[in-house]
Amino acid sequence: MTRRPNPPKVTLGTWNRQKKRFHTVNWWCPETGKKRRLSFRTKREAEAKQEEVLASLAGERYFNANINPSVAEVADHWLDAKRGSVKAQTIKGYQPLLKIIVGPLLQGTPQERAHHALTGEKPSRDTKLLLMLGEHKISALTTAQLRQWHNLVRKEVGAHTANRCMSMLRSIFSMAEEDFGVRVCKTPTNLARRKSKPKKDILTAEEVAQLIDYAETDFDRGIYYVFPFLTGVRISEQLGLLWEDVDLEAGVIHIRRVQERDGTLTDRTKTEAGTREIPISKTLRQFLLQWKLICPRLDGELYRVFPGRGVKRAWPHMSREGGGGPLLYANFRQRYWKPAFSRAGVRYVTHHSARHAFVSNLQAQGVEVGLVAKMTGHSNPMVTLGYYTQATRGGEAAIAKLDAAYRHGSTGA
Repeated sequence: MTRRPNPPKVTLGTWNRQKKRFHTVNWWCPETGKKRRLSFRTKREAEAKQEEVLASLAGERYFNANINPSVAEVADHWLDAKRGSVKAQTIKGYQPLLKIIVGPLLQGTPQERAHHALTGEKPSRDTKLLLMLGEHKISALTTAQLRQWHNLVRKEVGAHTANRCMSMLRSIFSMAEEDFGVRVCKTPTNLARRKSKPKKDILTAEEVAQLIDYAETDFDRGIYYVFPFLTGVRISEQLGLLWEDVDLEAGVIHIRRVQERDGTLTDRTKTEAGTREIPISKTLRQFLLQWKLICPRLDGELYRVFPGRGVKRAWPHMSREGGGGPLLYANFRQRYWKPAFSRAGVRYVTHHSARHAFVSNLQAQGVEVGLVAKMTGHSNPMVTLGYYTQATRGGEAAIAKLDAAYRHGSTGA
């Protein structure tokens, strides 16, 4: 039987030279058999080159459609196919789940399992490793075996994670059928679910309206905490937004990049569906116009929409210095997000709850669920793909309905 070669390892690294830090891309060249290393000044450039090298090396690999691959082999193939279409942080998030599918699964805390999935290190010699599906040939697997595996994962990790892994396994099997020409068993149904899913604490339209009213008097900070309620963006999308992505004339915001945890920008969203356009409501337009006049500049030029504001200089200068750069999430939450709710007299919710409020209040206004999914960057496998690959028609009217609900404090249809 012809086996597919292991996927090439293309790693990122850093090195310092004359007090300057460089980011590197390292891999073994299949043509020369020698190690190669390229250096870049920014992490974003290095990640882009890493994806380019991975794509080129993947293109050189030949897959025999007649082979009978294992679960581990098709999982590697599935992950390779994802590279280049989703951001590096999302790929990193897939790895702990793939480790649960392929194995071995470490018995321990979630933190220990994640560390083992990323590094292969065990917390102690006595820690047990459980065999999973990795060595099984996918054509030989049965539905009963998958159900037994799901029950084991549910016992060790939890029902929610077990169901996420099963969903990922379905995607892996679907690609294996297409690319390797093998038949796979039917995935089990009626799987056990989490007993009780905690309800998300969501602000009502009246409470959002109260927060917006307060933000209109908070010129320096208001837009920071009302923006997600008016757009439904993720925190990484908000902090990664640049002024070049805001088209006030066309009335749309282009979501096409995110900010990583270290403050760097990645020109890729969380998923493919995350790249989208969001209509600008009248209320948001007023916030943006006012904020653009006083937004901290980077080297004298507008750059980030939500930058760090810098350090306020003493009188008589009354200006700020050092602003315009990245604002990390911890600082955003502590200095902008949390204080706003107590000052506005509104109960506290998380940033992600604002995204839920955006969706819930749009649906309460009778906006079609597919349009809501499009504006929030959600992929919905239950709906015809062709319908949702079209432009966001009606988005302006939907946002106008939401704006009216917030300004009048009503969620009635």
